[in-house]
Amino acid sequence: MVGLLGKKTGMTRIFDDNGNVIPVTIVEAGPCFVTQIKTKDNDGYDAVQLGFDEKKIKSTTKPLIGHFKKAGISPKRFLAEFRNFDLKDIKLGQEITVDVFNVGDKITVQGVSKGRGFQGVVKRHGFGGGPVTHGQSDRLRAPGSIGASSFPSRVFKGQRMAGRMGGEKVSVRNLQIVKIDKDQNLIFIKGAIPGHINGYVKLMKK
Repeated sequence: MVGLLGKKTGMTRIFDDNGNVIPVTIVEAGPCFVTQIKTKDNDGYDAVQLGFDEKKIKSTTKPLIGHFKKAGISPKRFLAEFRNFDLKDIKLGQEITVDVFNVGDKITVQGVSKGRGFQGVVKRHGFGGGPVTHGQSDRLRAPGSIGASSFPSRVFKGQRMAGRMGGEKVSVRNLQIVKIDKDQNLIFIKGAIPGHINGYVKLMKK
């Protein structure tokens, strides 16, 4: 097993044996269920699709109801695929818990970053802004010149400008698991992970 789905529940701190403070993010990981097994013969690649978090039947479309019924499980709210599973030991509808991870494992956490809406260049790209004095009146957080002269008479593609910020898929690698609570399906990950509280995340072992 190389992965699990979960939900970010918040941040706190714990202490190690030497009394050092470790900032951690708590993730409710699993239990997940195998909703589909993809093979190279049928789908062109090998993968395992996992489902996490219960969903009401009345809020589920009929095609998805049939999809979950085929696996013999109730509807799930969050689905994601993992490509590096060992398909020999995987069965449709199988339950996967935090037992796939161990304390000290290095994992990659993938989630959707917090949406910040439309932001200027200072917050979005870290621009320094204009001068505070010397006649400056309303250009403190402006980007300054964005183009050239009469040649090439256009703004280059990729120019850093104001725009929508956040709400994108982000992966953070080499995060360490410092504690696992198997009774409550909780994983304590050192440091911060992408997304807001109750946001879904994908945990992948290296």
